[in-house]
Amino acid sequence: MNHQDAAVSTTFGQLPSLLLTSPDGAQASITLYGAHLISWRGADGRERLFCSAKSALDGTKAIRGGVPVIFPQFAERGTGTRHGFARTSIWRVGTQGLEDGWAFAVFALAPGDLSAQHAQAWPHGFELRLRVAIRANELTMRFEVRNTGSEAFPFAAALHTYFLVDDIASVRIDGMETEELAITGKFDRVYDRVAPRQALVDGGVVLTLRQEGFTDAVVWNPGAEDAASLADMADEEYRRFVCIEPALLNGPALQPGQSWTGEYHVS
Repeated sequence: MNHQDAAVSTTFGQLPSLLLTSPDGAQASITLYGAHLISWRGADGRERLFCSAKSALDGTKAIRGGVPVIFPQFAERGTGTRHGFARTSIWRVGTQGLEDGWAFAVFALAPGDLSAQHAQAWPHGFELRLRVAIRANELTMRFEVRNTGSEAFPFAAALHTYFLVDDIASVRIDGMETEELAITGKFDRVYDRVAPRQALVDGGVVLTLRQEGFTDAVVWNPGAEDAASLADMADEEYRRFVCIEPALLNGPALQPGQSWTGEYHVS
């Protein structure tokens, strides 16, 4: 495989996207809308990410599933758009290719890429970079926030990962609480200062999760009642995923010229 073959421009639903393929056959699809990792299959061919069958894939609203990029605010913790503007903005594709068996691509977002509404609501100089890399049954995402302006700004960041599971009732999560965490009913919990390594146990499959730079984590599943009220989720789909999100929720303000980097490794 040559350098050019590692990334191919295509579409996912109606959205322009990039398909990454590593030499060992691992694949990932990332839409330019939100720099949104929407599908990740390891070299074993197994899909690891959930995407709702009812999700809009035409750019009219945020995608329900995959890995939404959360910036500059988490949920309603701020005065701006819920979960921020990064997940509904069109990102640019930067460098891409192969490196030590990894297929990778870098996506970038700056004020000039924003809609007038978002640019007016968040008038700061910034550059975001997201690097997605895959190999074998491994995924690495590196999210960088740089302050290119003249004033400091506070921000929150998260990679809102929807992991596909066989059945939420049998899922166990290690590393969040002193005991194994099981999801029963609606679950929405923020963990401050988490251990850098966690594990998602789904039957005989164990995913090891490692985060750097992200100091916090969020675990979420809407449960039956909330899932029924979500227009972009089928009633029973809540059984097929759990969100485990590396997050930086109360980080220090970023000074002019400074940058922050968070990494998420799944294997």
